[in-house]
Amino acid sequence: MGHWLQRWGRQLRHRFLERDASYALPDDARQRLAHAIAASEAKHSGQIRVYVESALPWSYIRRDAPARERAVMQFGKQRVWDTEHNNGVLIYLLLTDHAIEIVADRGVSRCISGPEWQAMVNSLATDLRSGQYEKALLAAIGQVSRHLELQFPRNAQSAPSTNELDDGLLLG
Repeated sequence: MGHWLQRWGRQLRHRFLERDASYALPDDARQRLAHAIAASEAKHSGQIRVYVESALPWSYIRRDAPARERAVMQFGKQRVWDTEHNNGVLIYLLLTDHAIEIVADRGVSRCISGPEWQAMVNSLATDLRSGQYEKALLAAIGQVSRHLELQFPRNAQSAPSTNELDDGLLLG
């Protein structure tokens, strides 16, 4: 019975909180986050995308799908997988569940293990639960950036910087 109540409660939260995610991140916060992404990408050849969604679509909630499933779908839909060096990373934030997911393309996944990604996600939980979304996303961008700098550094011999993915946040 407990699982049923949790599932029903989750369905209600998602139905009643289904709105544009901009309420959680005002324009100035979105600008600071976009600037952090651009500054990060100046140091490595990776590409970072941030997608923030207030609630899952009903088709996901009805079948009790996890945030990870939606993050993987957005990774494909936003074409994060389609970077020249296969080093795109999507940081996905689901506000209603206070969930953050990091989905990395195959070039990055070869260098960084699943447990490392999970450790990053776990380190952001406190800020998410307290509603400090900008702080959590800035920390996530910083952590992802450090890994990309180690594995895909930009140096004098690198090709000139190409921004394959827009740095602005995507709001669902």
